[in-house]
Amino acid sequence: MINRNKNFKNLAAGYLFPEIGKRRKAFAASNPGAQIISLGIGNTTEPLTPHIVEAMKNYVDSLGTKEGYCGYQDDSAGFTELRERIAKVLYNNVVSPSEVFVSDGAKCDVGRLQQLFGSDVRVAVQDPAYPVYVDGSVMVGAAGKKPATSKGYREITYMPCLPENNFFPDLSVVKKNSLIYFCSPNNPTGAVATKTQLEKLVNYARENSCIILFDAAYSAFIRDSSLPKTIYEIKGAKECAIEINSFSKPAGFTGVRLGWTVVPEELKFQDGTKVQTAWARITNTFFNGASIIAQMGGYAALDDIGLSEMKGLIDYYLENASIIREALESENFKAMGVKVYSGGNAPYVWAQFPGKDSWEVFDAILSQCHVVTTPGVGFGPSGESFIRFSSFGHRESVEEACKRLKNFKL
Repeated sequence: MINRNKNFKNLAAGYLFPEIGKRRKAFAASNPGAQIISLGIGNTTEPLTPHIVEAMKNYVDSLGTKEGYCGYQDDSAGFTELRERIAKVLYNNVVSPSEVFVSDGAKCDVGRLQQLFGSDVRVAVQDPAYPVYVDGSVMVGAAGKKPATSKGYREITYMPCLPENNFFPDLSVVKKNSLIYFCSPNNPTGAVATKTQLEKLVNYARENSCIILFDAAYSAFIRDSSLPKTIYEIKGAKECAIEINSFSKPAGFTGVRLGWTVVPEELKFQDGTKVQTAWARITNTFFNGASIIAQMGGYAALDDIGLSEMKGLIDYYLENASIIREALESENFKAMGVKVYSGGNAPYVWAQFPGKDSWEVFDAILSQCHVVTTPGVGFGPSGESFIRFSSFGHRESVEEACKRLKNFKL
């Protein structure tokens, strides 16, 4: 028989979220009467908003007519009108429509982007970080030449993001010619990089021939106007950064699937060829374009009514985050030495249980409170002793979970 991709043997055992699902299922089986509430995986819960639904319904109806039917799109990068609206509404035309590539979601693009760089590229990631950055790198052979250890993969440069450095890493550890994964607002910590911090990142990348993969999937949650919503607010970023974004969280499209990636004209490989040309080849080869129905929903989401509806949805989740933070700042948690980090510009609350094992805390919260969370160590070595609490949930469920948490003992 044909052998599997040899890089798969270098993957750490088990992806974080299936492991959470496994433990939840086992707990439910042994506690059949338990009413389990999830503050774990970042999956949206609230219905799609009326204006967006109406736009998709109307397009579905048109597909049932000869005049309105559409098959394969002429360009896998997406409908021109949607790309134009993304460039204008979300980037104030700092990027051009031709630099916007519409996709079936940010996570999908993060995986595909590795095809641009191959197995020889050096990789640096924030620690903790979204697991796909690391696992995707290992799968293409860019980071798994040596087996993983308790400190992570030996071929990856981990950039610790901790309270001690305000969750912004020491960039000096990043080697020249590295691919730098950077997420702001960060998943899982919720930290948002300031303009000064992103200027340091961009300057470092330019000076050291690095390319930044900037994950801005949670940028719509930023409420502080002084904080950048896109890497392209920083001078020189178009020469060193690719930005990935999504409709999943702001519009509730986690199941609908729609995102985009910006690849600037100015961004080039060492040999002088355009990164954008290579990305267009990848998308045209492996991808036939995002769902046209989803694209119609995304187009409606970016008009005045759609933007207003999305703001209301985001405000809902941010208020959930505030309720969770309040529960974690109760006297009960203070007595345990728990420290809470969340600046109100992200849907996650990041809490530290000093000296404790993340999975042990996860199990204790599930056992006592019947609440599912996410263990921080699943996001990287520096996530140990932390727990991520997600604000994606129905208000009544979040309130009930927080009521239970206030009685938690460790």
